[in-house]
Amino acid sequence: MNAAPAQAPDAKPLLEVQDLRVEFRTRRGAALVLNGVDFEIRPGETLCVVGESGCGKSMTALALLRLIPSPPGRISGGRVLFQGEDLVTASDATLRQVRGNRISMIFQEPMTSLNPVFSVGEQIGESLRLHAGLDARQARARAVEMLRAVGIPAPERRVDEYPHQLSGGMRQRVMIAMALACRPDILIADEPTTALDVTVQAQIFDLLRELQRDKGTAIMLITHDMGAVAEMADRVMVMYAGRVIERGSARQVLDAPQHPYTQGLIECLPALGSSQHDDRAELTEIAGVVPSIWELGQGCAFRERCRHALPRCAAEVPPLVDIGGGHAAACWLRAGDAAAEQAR
Repeated sequence: MNAAPAQAPDAKPLLEVQDLRVEFRTRRGAALVLNGVDFEIRPGETLCVVGESGCGKSMTALALLRLIPSPPGRISGGRVLFQGEDLVTASDATLRQVRGNRISMIFQEPMTSLNPVFSVGEQIGESLRLHAGLDARQARARAVEMLRAVGIPAPERRVDEYPHQLSGGMRQRVMIAMALACRPDILIADEPTTALDVTVQAQIFDLLRELQRDKGTAIMLITHDMGAVAEMADRVMVMYAGRVIERGSARQVLDAPQHPYTQGLIECLPALGSSQHDDRAELTEIAGVVPSIWELGQGCAFRERCRHALPRCAAEVPPLVDIGGGHAAACWLRAGDAAAEQAR
């Protein structure tokens, strides 16, 4: 875990997300894929967003920049306040100034995100010409610099190559270079190191931390890798079936998880120092799968997979309750504990 957050605890948030809801219209009706998502990101901090595939992590990231494919999707409610301005209602001109400049995103699939008919240097340089006012020669030089920074060998040659000429790992590093080129205020990184080996992954994390130190950049890191969470996170947000079900500091969530789902995610990890002959090395799993949006019903979406489900869990969705010190969980067990504590 980061030894100390780069931001002051009382720093004003760069980004405030309030009751964000996204729905997709289908033949079966409107499907609510994000339901009341709330969180903040402060300057210089790393917020890690975790959960299984289909929990709403990437959809949340796309919604922040209004990149939801429309139709069939749309933001049906809530606000996304970036330094006080609501991006949900902002003009297209405002969004063009924000995207790729003030807020950048590293997408999960580099081959579909890179344009096959332009060299990687041209694609990195485009945002520099648009937002930083560089000419073609200056933009190319900066592109070479960024390719070198993300660990691509022979950047002077690679800058003129096309995406199909690069390996999957190199394409991913090009995406990272594009996102970092304008030194954004907020970097949204959707599984940024999935295709990279551990050595390059460490280099990328070092680069992100350097960006935070130099510019106070905030990072929203979407990942399945709890090791990356432990290494990078200041705060953690756990999502399930389109809702936030736990959030808190990295130490709170990793050392003392309060939601059964978060506990299950951590129990799926091998214990550090355990061996294959150690009984404690046996991994557990969370039974079942994330329910589809048509199967959620009235109660807690996790109830069918939960070892601690109560009758109330089938009837009511648990609220996200503060259980102390900014640590919150959406679980009827924890809601009862918090109520009892407040009643003392």
